[in-house]
Amino acid sequence: MTRILINVEGDTEEAFVEGILAPHLYGLGYTQVAARRLGEERERDRRGGIRPWPEARTNILGLLRGDTEVIVSTMVDYYGMPQSGPGAWPGRAGAAAQLSYPNGIETSLSADIASAMGGSFNPRRFIPYVMMHEFEAMLFSDCAEFARGIGQPDLTQTFQEIRDQFDTPENIDDSPDTAPSKRIEALVFRYRKPVIGIQAATAIGLPAIRAECGHFRGWLERLESLAAPG
Repeated sequence: MTRILINVEGDTEEAFVEGILAPHLYGLGYTQVAARRLGEERERDRRGGIRPWPEARTNILGLLRGDTEVIVSTMVDYYGMPQSGPGAWPGRAGAAAQLSYPNGIETSLSADIASAMGGSFNPRRFIPYVMMHEFEAMLFSDCAEFARGIGQPDLTQTFQEIRDQFDTPENIDDSPDTAPSKRIEALVFRYRKPVIGIQAATAIGLPAIRAECGHFRGWLERLESLAAPG
C-alpha cells in the first residue's frame, strides 16, 4: 500500500495531479494520490502562487507528522519562488548560477525537512519536485496534440515554433512576459488555465510529457519506484 499527498500551488496543478497523474499511479499500486494546496487553511480560496517557505514547510511537516506512512511531495514553480527575506525557499537564492538549479533546490528542501523531522525520519517519504518554470511548459511536449486538445489545430505550427526555440519544453520562459502561460494567452482567446490546460494535457498524455520533460520524468520515476502492488 502506497499513499502520497502532493503539495501544489493552484488549481491547474491540482487538476493535473488528480486527473492525470493519479490514474497512472493507481495503476501501479498506489492507494491514495491527492493534491494539497500550500498555505494556511484560511488562504486556500486565494488564487495560486507560491507561499513563503515557512507556510509551506508547516504544511509539509504537518502532513508527515500526522501520518507516519504517507509520502509527501511538491509540485511548485521555480520561477516565482521567494528567494530572499523570511519567506525564501531553501536553495533558491543564487540557484540560477547552478547548472541544474531545480535539482539544487530540491536537495535543499529535502535536507531542511529531514532536519526538522529528526534522525528517525525516512527521507524517502519526502520527494520534492520543483518545476523549472510553470505547468504550461509541459503542454509543448506534443504541439499537434496540444492544439487538437484545445480545439485549435491551426495553432500547431505556431506552438511548434515556440517549442523549437528551446532544448526542452521545461525551458520555455525567458521573462515574465514570455512565460508559457503568457505565450498561450496571447494565442488562445479566453485561455483558462485549469480547464483548457488540463484538456490539452489529457490530449497530450503522460507518455509524451515524460519523454520530452526530463526533470518531470525524474520525479515521476521516483514516485513509480515507491509503488507497492495492492
